[in-house]
Amino acid sequence: MSEVLSHLWEVIEERKRTLPPGSNTASLFAGGLPRLAQKVGEEAVETAIAALSESPERTVYEMADLFYHCLVLLAAKDLTFLELEAELARRFK
Repeated sequence: MSEVLSHLWEVIEERKRTLPPGSNTASLFAGGLPRLAQKVGEEAVETAIAALSESPERTVYEMADLFYHCLVLLAAKDLTFLELEAELARRFK
């Protein structure tokens, strides 16, 4: 895992444990799985729209939002980034 992804994952896990007030990540966890699933869907739509009609920078921005929300959903389901990596690796076989 890259240093950036490793750090992001650590922050997500820490926010899940401590739920600090004012944290966007903590508020996502507090909203529960239905809210997180909805947020991932919203971000996926925003990414698709940006890819079709906006600048490459906007596409990257929206994709980063989508990826972040997917990681928060992964953590909320008590899954790990390593499990996601393993599934991706399995698909190369």
